[in-house]
Amino acid sequence: MIWCVEDDSSIRDIEVYALTSIGFEAKGFEDGDSFWNALQSEKPELVVLDVMLPGKDGVTLLKLMKESEDFRGIPVIMATAKGSEYDKIQSLDLGADDYLVKPFGIMEMVSRVKAVLRRCKPVKDTKLLKLGGLVLNPDEHTVTVDGDRVVLTYKEYELLHLFLSQPGIAFTREQLLSNVWNADYLGETRTVDMHVRTLRQKLGEYGNFIETVRNVGYRLEAKHDK
Repeated sequence: MIWCVEDDSSIRDIEVYALTSIGFEAKGFEDGDSFWNALQSEKPELVVLDVMLPGKDGVTLLKLMKESEDFRGIPVIMATAKGSEYDKIQSLDLGADDYLVKPFGIMEMVSRVKAVLRRCKPVKDTKLLKLGGLVLNPDEHTVTVDGDRVVLTYKEYELLHLFLSQPGIAFTREQLLSNVWNADYLGETRTVDMHVRTLRQKLGEYGNFIETVRNVGYRLEAKHDK
């Protein structure tokens, strides 16, 4: 949801229309007070905020947002009057992500909204699965041992992913078949033994951490001495 805070109804309506026409959800506010009140119960993805507003002006609102732990992460594009260098500098110093100089073209506004959203998109925190020098990267779908890439088949990778996700847990062969080959797989449990054997070989010393649990199946030893 993009919020456009603009006291000129004709400009505000065009901003909202332009954003909704390209697939964004957008909402307009005619003054600073109504915007600030709405912010207490809902958070937009980005705010296009005019400097000159009745009630709380744009600079005051920007300052309040950046001082708030709840709102400081919301990207803000300030709309400043032509020739108002002080407003631009002040807005950027307070933490605005970009600015538009009035009068601006609607396509310029849309382009800047897209650019700021791309720039402010949170970086995905990749959860690496590790056991000493053994590292599985779920995003890249890669496995490395002491920095060297290890090429695994799809099923070998899925087995290792399961083991690393739940170290110390003993899985029966039937559970491994269900989790890796899916519940409807009708193959024999020796399929699991074969894949575990090749997985151990490919992991070198780290293959020893995949332990055979007698009369049960396999587990990944949670501790390592490397």
